[in-house]
Amino acid sequence: MATTRDSFSSSSSSCSVPAGDGVNPPSTGVTDPSSAIDFLSLCHCLKTTKRTGWVRKEIKDPESIADHMYRMGLMALIASDIPGVDRNKCIKMAIVHDIAEAIVGDITPSDGISKAEKSQREREALDHMCKLLGGGSRAQEIGELWSEYEENSSPEAKVVKDLDKVEMILQALEYENEQGKDLEEFFQSTSGKFQTEMGKAWALEITSRRIKQG
Repeated sequence: MATTRDSFSSSSSSCSVPAGDGVNPPSTGVTDPSSAIDFLSLCHCLKTTKRTGWVRKEIKDPESIADHMYRMGLMALIASDIPGVDRNKCIKMAIVHDIAEAIVGDITPSDGISKAEKSQREREALDHMCKLLGGGSRAQEIGELWSEYEENSSPEAKVVKDLDKVEMILQALEYENEQGKDLEEFFQSTSGKFQTEMGKAWALEITSRRIKQG
């Protein structure tokens, strides 16, 4: 496993990836302080790496990956109850779904990287981060949440996939209002792709407001 961020991605970020000591504690709910701080220091990159789509559209002071995940977490927190969906699991999934981007950066379709290659890079990064955390039950939980989201394999994953799109178009609307940008492509990219009634309703509310604002 490589130990520098550049080895995982072509991102220009200067974030470095701690190698860790390679010693995993027992699989309990106890997190070793050294492993925790190594992991959290790496997650700092999520706060400093700007979302690629906004950078390419020359948005002034664009949001970071962490900004995006934080509001998704709030969305999951305030969402109405849905039968068969664990809201707490959705909150957790929202705050870890892009966590591998601390290493690989925010890879988008315009980067010319295949979905398979993107998935492989992110999986390797996620595995490294889980090992850095110590490989115990907390790391296992993060890995399982991330995989479930990537595979869209549960009701919670479908909700969070929708929240990912809803947060993006809400941010697009805000940038249009604040900076006078035309960000139609972001709305087009999500059109017809929502999987849940909640996602469809929230997206409709956003697009309706956009139309009214003209």
